[in-house]
Amino acid sequence: MSTEETIQEQIDSNSILLYMKGNPEQPMCGFSAQATQVLMACGKRFAYVDILSNPEIRATLPQVSNWPTFPQLFIDGELVGGCDIITEMYEKGELQPLIDGAGSEEKEAEASE
Repeated sequence: MSTEETIQEQIDSNSILLYMKGNPEQPMCGFSAQATQVLMACGKRFAYVDILSNPEIRATLPQVSNWPTFPQLFIDGELVGGCDIITEMYEKGELQPLIDGAGSEEKEAEASE
């Protein structure tokens, strides 16, 4: 399976997926920390991929998603955006309905495994 296929499988298999640096318990950058705090505040489980331990995904995802920075949040297969967009949507009350309506099966596990 190519890296592009792996990324597509991860996005398709997880209704809420965050590509981040580190993990939700130990984010490795401020933007990833803020994104996970916002998602946790929404109260629904989400999957994540640590791009620091998956260098092929880190190198390939920006071409797949057409988004240059991390973290990247996908909900129901669609790119929502990065930290600033996630935070702004949360503050405006726009993120919670997306999270609440996302898929039926959440997996809080490392999606790359």
